[in-house]
Amino acid sequence: MTEKVAVLGAGSWGSVLANVLVENGHQVKLWSRNADQVQEMNQDHTNHRYLPNLTYQVGLEATTDMTAAVKDASLVLIVIPTKGLREVTHHLAQVLSASGASPVIAHATKGLEQGSYKRPSEMIQEEIAATNRQGIVVLSGPSHAEDVSIHDMTAVTAASSDEQAAKFVQGLFMNHYFRVYTNDDVIGAEFGAALKNVIAIGSGALTGLGYHDNARAALITRGLAEIRRLGVSFGANPMTFIGLSGVGDLVVTATSKNSRNWRAGYQLGQGKPLDRVVAEMGMVIEGLSTVKVAHELAQKRQVKMPITEAIYEVVYNGQDIQKVLADLMTREGTSEVE
Repeated sequence: MTEKVAVLGAGSWGSVLANVLVENGHQVKLWSRNADQVQEMNQDHTNHRYLPNLTYQVGLEATTDMTAAVKDASLVLIVIPTKGLREVTHHLAQVLSASGASPVIAHATKGLEQGSYKRPSEMIQEEIAATNRQGIVVLSGPSHAEDVSIHDMTAVTAASSDEQAAKFVQGLFMNHYFRVYTNDDVIGAEFGAALKNVIAIGSGALTGLGYHDNARAALITRGLAEIRRLGVSFGANPMTFIGLSGVGDLVVTATSKNSRNWRAGYQLGQGKPLDRVVAEMGMVIEGLSTVKVAHELAQKRQVKMPITEAIYEVVYNGQDIQKVLADLMTREGTSEVE
C-alpha cells in the first residue's frame, strides 16, 4: 500500500532514506531549510554536497515548507543532527497541532542532548503532544548512506515501545536490499547509536597514529563494553548491544572511511588541530558533542568508561594522544567479564 511520508532533513542519510521510500512506491516529501538544495533536488535530482554520485528518484519531491511536507503524512521521519533536533521537532509540533494530524514519528538521529542528557525520543516526547503522534520509532543500525545509495545489502532496527508503530516502519522500508528488524528496546538502540560515534573517533585516531588491526579490534571490543555498561545503567536490555544498533553500528562506524567520526579521529591522530578538522569536514561530527555528554553521564552515574574518558581528554582538554593511550594500556589489570 502506498503511504505518504515526510522526511525532515536532507543530508546524506535523510535524503537516501527518502529515496529508498520512493523506490518502494511511497509518496515522499523531503524537507530542507536550504532553498538552493531543494531547487537542485527537484530540478536535477542530485544532492552534490552530500552524495555527489547519486541521482535520486524523479518522484522524490523536496520542499522548504514543513506544513506542505507533513500534510496527510502517515509517517514523519526526522533525520536531523542532535543539536538541531529540538528546534525542528518544536516546529513540527506546531504544524501537527494546527492541522490536528497524528502520524507515526520516527527518527534516525544519533546523539544525546548536551546539558539535559536526553535521548532523541525523549526530546520528541517532550516537544510533540501525545495527541499529535501515534508512536515513536528509532531507526538505527550499520548503514552508511553511501552504501545504501548503491543498494548494498543493509540491515537496520526499528525500535519502539509501540509494536505496531515499529512494524509499520518496518513495512515501509523493507525491500530486496534494505532489511528491517523490530525491537522494543528504545533506550538500548539510542545509546548504541549515540555512543558508537565516540568509539569511532578513537578508532580513526588509532589508524591515524599508525596502529593496526589488533589495536582497533581491542578498542572496538572494549568500547562496546563501555556502551553497554552505560546503557544498562539506564535500563537498556544488554542483548541489544550485540545486535544491529549495538555492535553492528559500532563496527561499521569504527572501521569505515565513510564515517565522518572515523575521519575526524584519523585526522586528529595525524596531528591536525581539532578546529581545522571541524571546519574542513563541513558536516556535523556527532561524536565530538556526544563524548562530552558521555563523560558527564559516566561521572554522574559512576560508570567506568576509560576509553570515552581518554577521548574526552584529547578533544576537550588538549591532552597528547600518545600519552592518553599509554595511560589506557597501563591501567591496573581487571577482569573482562563483569
